[in-house]
Amino acid sequence: MNASTRRPTRPWLIGALVVSTVAVAAGLYWFQPWRLWVDETVQESLPAAAPVSQPAAPVAESTAAQPVEPVEVATGTLISHEHRTTGTVRVLRAADGALLLRLENLATSSGPDVHVWLTDAPVRPGKDGWDVFDDGKHLDAGELKGNKGNQNYALPAGTDLSGYTSVSIWCDRFDVSFGAAELTSRPA
Repeated sequence: MNASTRRPTRPWLIGALVVSTVAVAAGLYWFQPWRLWVDETVQESLPAAAPVSQPAAPVAESTAAQPVEPVEVATGTLISHEHRTTGTVRVLRAADGALLLRLENLATSSGPDVHVWLTDAPVRPGKDGWDVFDDGKHLDAGELKGNKGNQNYALPAGTDLSGYTSVSIWCDRFDVSFGAAELTSRPA
């Protein structure tokens, strides 16, 4: 075969291969499908109790500083939305007034860009609850540390819990709730 009888290259075929390769790479980056099969378990213990400061006056040995456990101010049970999700949510107040959002016995799917949100949205079961959490006020407590286990999330100083009624395990990439819990306040 000489040079004059060679078949011309098909530029559209090369273009289609390049476009397909870019589309597959972008899809893998965006959806991160391997996360569906990867579990990350986090086991954080409840923060240690802080000792209560005592008055400056001399005190008997029996009244020395005693540790004060964090007080539970709100709690809720996670329900499933986009992904099967179970576990308990607790909001705790430390002796120094700091607030901590705690997920206990969490079990959900892993995913890209998943966060823990404190929100003012109602918790609705099924598909009705998938996308309501970004419609109103929300506070991002941080990226989900793992899709299983017990985890602590410090809430910013000055957080007023009265404006928040729920917690969502929120996938920011796809604007959907994996699961959520309605918070019930505990009496002080």
